[in-house]
Amino acid sequence: MTRNDREHLVALDKAHVWHPFTQMQGWLASEPLIVERAEGCWLIDTEGRRYIDGVSSLWVNVHGHGVPEIDEAITEQLGRVAHSTLLGLAGVPSIELAAELVALAPPGLDKVFYCEAGASAVEVALKMAFGYWRHRGVESRTTFLSLENGYHGDTLGAVAVGGIDLFHRAYRPLLFPTYRAPSPYCYRCPLGLAYPSCGIGCLEPMAEVLELHADEICAVVVEPLVQAAGGMITAPPGYLRRVRDLCDSHDVLLIVDEVATGVGRTGTFFACEHEGVAPDILVAGKGLTGGYLPLAATLTTQRVFDAFLGDPAAGKTFFHGHTYTGNPLACAAALANLDLMRKRDTLGGVRERGEILAEALAPLNGHPHVGDIRHHGLMVGIELVADKPSRRPYEAAETMGARVAAAAREAGAVIRPLGDVVVLMPPLAIPIPELLQLASITRAAIEAVTGCG
Repeated sequence: MTRNDREHLVALDKAHVWHPFTQMQGWLASEPLIVERAEGCWLIDTEGRRYIDGVSSLWVNVHGHGVPEIDEAITEQLGRVAHSTLLGLAGVPSIELAAELVALAPPGLDKVFYCEAGASAVEVALKMAFGYWRHRGVESRTTFLSLENGYHGDTLGAVAVGGIDLFHRAYRPLLFPTYRAPSPYCYRCPLGLAYPSCGIGCLEPMAEVLELHADEICAVVVEPLVQAAGGMITAPPGYLRRVRDLCDSHDVLLIVDEVATGVGRTGTFFACEHEGVAPDILVAGKGLTGGYLPLAATLTTQRVFDAFLGDPAAGKTFFHGHTYTGNPLACAAALANLDLMRKRDTLGGVRERGEILAEALAPLNGHPHVGDIRHHGLMVGIELVADKPSRRPYEAAETMGARVAAAAREAGAVIRPLGDVVVLMPPLAIPIPELLQLASITRAAIEAVTGCG
């Protein structure tokens, strides 16, 4: 691409494109990286520079870019039909994929409802839970219990059960009220306790809310094991199992949002498998198609499904659906992705790579401005602090996480921070030499920005 071509693209972008989660004032003054193509785990810009895809193109890429088997599956499906609605019709790939997902899911999750994005699938989960109680004649259950630091998407229902004030406070007047419980954020415990001597004390407020208000609550909504967008906050072992037990004891549904943690990211296909938890509703997304096409799914039980059955005049139909629900191209890509994951033992590879990445980042444990390194499988958060002994954070205006990401980009890796938590979420099948290179670039970027090498 010529310099004139690039300058023309930059001008068009700045004239017309509003980028997500991006302060556009800064963007308009910047020199943007424009991705033109990709190979394997590398992104290539309009000037031919190569960057490790250190966040899997926002946590979705599984086998790398340009995977022949997935390319062929999409092309083959194109030869049949690109799209046909699921409203009143069925489609071959959506049927086959539903059966695959049920086989991979925890026991009891036998029904699959498709969407195009994780936030939409969370909306489905919330409406399912609300409708379940309403159709059973329990009209008092109209709200939800979720966690501080939780993130479930940016549609209004998903925002209502979200707990990240920076993202959500502007929209509070539009949202329905919910109950909150503390996040299992051991490094910055909201209760001032210390794990493991605390006995997972952050569950006590949740238990108290359920004791007092279970008759108002449709479901508890959690991200299992890792609160991803909240800063890669890893729950202590046993936390999720005890949440399941609390829900059972108060007859409240459990919704697990596996949009970020699912499809192998933690080393099992779904994160809730680590603690043998079967939720009432499970939300999956991101990596389902291997990073190719938008697709998400909400899985639920026969019990929830049956609550919506009835004569049309009864008004129990689940009135929800999108134009591209269960799109055949996306479902074909997902089937090819799942087939490759089986053939290549991707889950075993994630467990191996997770250990290698943790070891490669271990030298940062002694860094004076690295407060905490949290990881589970190929989900990593490195929390930067101004003062390690006191755990004092940097001032927001210092934008340390963004500066580390910028330094990493200059060195050839694309990463994206969550505030001052540096996030690594590489493709699940990233070659080990490239994984080690990503770790090395990240370490060097932190050392350069903090001035401590």
